[in-house]
Amino acid sequence: MSQKPTPKIVFSNPIHFLAFGFGSGLAPVAPGTFGTLAGIPLYLLMAQWSLPIYCIVLFILCVLSIFIAGKSSQFLGVHDHGGIVVDEIVGFLLTMTFAPAGWMWILIGFLLFRLFDILKPWPIKAMDQHISGGLGIVLDDLMAGIYGGLSLLFVEWLVNQFS
Repeated sequence: MSQKPTPKIVFSNPIHFLAFGFGSGLAPVAPGTFGTLAGIPLYLLMAQWSLPIYCIVLFILCVLSIFIAGKSSQFLGVHDHGGIVVDEIVGFLLTMTFAPAGWMWILIGFLLFRLFDILKPWPIKAMDQHISGGLGIVLDDLMAGIYGGLSLLFVEWLVNQFS
């Protein structure tokens, strides 16, 4: 049975609340973009930590997001509902693992992650289409996060070459 994710449903159920990125996934347009924006404050908190701690917490968040996205999807009766944006949050955090400090890099990381999440170059699109459940919901965004992070490293290298 399919259930429409109303604000009441999202804000009264902890699984939906987390899956919908603290409510950001309820945005009527571009919920993935709003979900990614919801990841920025979390990134700003995590960016203060050492790289090993950042990576451990990110790994835990990735595992939890697979569970949360899968449960929310199951409760709603819709695979990968557009409002489920916890995957965008962890994908963005993965991109930002590679980022130098500064708002310019947050903006570049945000744009690169969204670009790869929207375009879904190979094998992201194949993963999105062929892997089901919470893993399928999250894995394509983690791949977009890797593509975004590697691209961010390249942009940083270019900036360093010409500065």
